[in-house]
Amino acid sequence: MAKELPLVDEEEQECVQSLVAEFGCTSHVDLFSRVTENKADWATAVTLMGEEYVIPPHTAFLLSDFKRIQPLVNYGRKFDLIVMDPPWENKSVKRSRRYSSLPSSQLKRLPIPLLASTNCLVVTWVTNRPSHLRFVRDELFPHWGIEVVAEWFWVKVTTSGQFVFPLDSQHKKPYEVLVLGRYRSSADDSISSSKTSEVPVEDSRLIVSVPSALHSQKPSLSEVLKRYVGAEAMCLELFARSLHPGWTSWGNEVLKFQHMSYFTLTPADDPADIS
Repeated sequence: MAKELPLVDEEEQECVQSLVAEFGCTSHVDLFSRVTENKADWATAVTLMGEEYVIPPHTAFLLSDFKRIQPLVNYGRKFDLIVMDPPWENKSVKRSRRYSSLPSSQLKRLPIPLLASTNCLVVTWVTNRPSHLRFVRDELFPHWGIEVVAEWFWVKVTTSGQFVFPLDSQHKKPYEVLVLGRYRSSADDSISSSKTSEVPVEDSRLIVSVPSALHSQKPSLSEVLKRYVGAEAMCLELFARSLHPGWTSWGNEVLKFQHMSYFTLTPADDPADIS
């Protein structure tokens, strides 16, 4: 993980809080031991930890590491879609020191069975290192009771449509892999009605886009995955570094790309001017 977060009181307490209090004022928030919700229908600019952030509408988040993930479990939601982008170990990250990596074995500590609904679609971004891909398919997903159903590829291109790196490059590839699986709880059986009614996920699908200028920021998968989980699905992102409307997000840098410096604010329309 990228940074150590402060310890919090171990005593049992409310696990959720509202970001905006009555009359539109920002309430006092405990970011490290409670899930914070913005229930408003609009994005909110707030000051947190002495910095300004933009919080999307209908968003919930928990700023914590593995030691303090329990409030997310206590939140009581079962998610239909879980997307994660783990900080995989690799030489480039170690050299650049952009963020701290995480040993693969530590990922097994994530309480996926406590967060996933039956047949939850779990999507994991994986680097092009073969050992990481094998670990996800052969160890991590089976450990959680997840059945691998597909592998997709995110192909990165320039604004002119060319690969960002040569396809046969020995060092960097112009694509990344996503492993998709369905969570099968121990109570499931192969002929359950919920399993037979789920939308099949196609294998080897390609997502093609121009990558963000921000390091390691992945494209949003909300629209791409909607058909497989439904428009009303409860969605969770793990190891998040930004927030998405309608999603719950967790990570120790969950607000990183919500900082005001990444946004250009424009005046809201005056309702009186709207005919």
